[in-house]
Amino acid sequence: MLSRSVTQQYPEVRPDLPPRSRGVIALVEENCTVCMLCARECPDWCIYIDSHKETLPAPEGGRPRARNMLDRFAIDFSLCMYCGICIEVCPFDALFWSPEFEYAEGDIRNLLHEKDKLAAWAQTVPPPPAHEPGAEPPKELAATSRPVRPRPTPAPQAAATPAPEAPGVPEEPPVRRVPPPGRPSRTGPSAGHASVRAIRPPGALPKKDTPSTGESSTEKLSTGKGDVPPKTAPPEQTSSTDPSGEPEEET
Repeated sequence: MLSRSVTQQYPEVRPDLPPRSRGVIALVEENCTVCMLCARECPDWCIYIDSHKETLPAPEGGRPRARNMLDRFAIDFSLCMYCGICIEVCPFDALFWSPEFEYAEGDIRNLLHEKDKLAAWAQTVPPPPAHEPGAEPPKELAATSRPVRPRPTPAPQAAATPAPEAPGVPEEPPVRRVPPPGRPSRTGPSAGHASVRAIRPPGALPKKDTPSTGESSTEKLSTGKGDVPPKTAPPEQTSSTDPSGEPEEET
C-alpha cells in the first residue's frame, strides 16, 4: 500500500515463472510405446492416439517381433483441465510439463495440437532439479552403475554308487510302524485324511450320586444300536392266580 504499483511490459518483458508451472504438455515421441495409459486415465478424454504394427527383422537365431508405431498423438487443450494425470501414469517418461503458455488461438478448433507441435514443446522442458546433497541417486543411474553378477556354474553331479555291503552281515528287514489305537493309518484307504476325528462309541453318561438318597440323578440314555432298554417293574396284580391260570376264590 505504501509503494507504487508497477505494470510489467508484456510481451517485451517476460514473466518469471515458477519451476513447476503447468503451461502445456510436451511429448517425447521416441519414448512413447502406444500403451494407451494416458488416454485411458484422462478424465476429459482429450488425448487421441492412432498406431499400427510393424514387424521388425529377426536377429540371428531369433524370431521377428511386432512393434507398435505411433501415427497420431493429439491433445485438445480446449478440453484439457491440466490435472497432470497423463504425465504421472506414463511408465516410459514420454510426457512432460512445459512452462510455455503462449498458445492462444482465435478459433477454439485450433487448440487441437498434433504430435509435431507437442514434440516442439519438448525442447522447452526445463531440466529436473538437482538432488539434495546426501540423497540417494536415481534408480536408473544406480542400476547402470551396479556390477553384473556372474552366473553360478552348476556343479557336476556325481553318479550315485551303492555302498558295499559287509560280508556275512544279514540285511535287516524294514521296520513297519503301527499307528497307535484311535489314529487312522496313513497307508490304508484313509491315508489322505489324517485329520479324521475319533468318534466316541455309544454309551451311557457318567452317573452322579445324590448326597441324600445315594441314587443316580441321571438315567442311562439310549443312543442307538447295542443299548439295553431300561427294565420296567411288572404291573401289580389285583387277584391271585393259581398255576393253571384260573383265579382263586377269596376266603
